This record gives sequence, C-alpha cells and structure tokens, in this order.
Amino acid sequence: MGHTPMTSSPPHLPNAPLARHLGDLTRNDTRWGVYLEARQQRDSWSGRLHFVDGARHRSTGWIFVEWGESALLDRFNEFSPVELWRLVESLH
Repeated sequence: MGHTPMTSSPPHLPNAPLARHLGDLTRNDTRWGVYLEARQQRDSWSGRLHFVDGARHRSTGWIFVEWGESALLDRFNEFSPVELWRLVESLH
C-alpha cells in the first residue's frame, strides 16, 4: 500500500473532489481503493478516508486532525493494511 497522489478527482468520488488515491487494499476477490480527503479548518487540517470498490463506497468521519496536510499523510501511513481492513469492515 503506497501513496500515489492524484491531480484530479476520481469520477466515483464526486462529493470528495480533493481526495487523493493512496493505494489499494486487496484480499481474495475484493479490492478497495483507499482515498484520503483533506480540508483545512482555520489553523489545522482534517481528514477522512474513503474506500471504493466498484459501486460500493464507504467513508469514515473526519477522524484525522493535524497541523498540516503532510501530517495527515504521515498519520495515515501509521495504519497497517490489517488496521485498514478492520476499519473498512466496520463501516457498513
């Protein structure tokens, strides 16, 4: 799972125009694209994750709050693939 910045919004995330594709989670026949949406709020940045598998789309709340956008990416990179699987499976 790596970081792959995107320059434009993925067509299947119209409500998250600034989301960046960070990689894919793959298990058996299931593949979730993982996206980070970031927004600036006064002097901090908030972030939430989107998981996309075809027409299926699951999103977290705004679970990250950091001083900068790069710190959001650092925080995301602290998650292991197992932790991300647990997170996506908890979102129904």
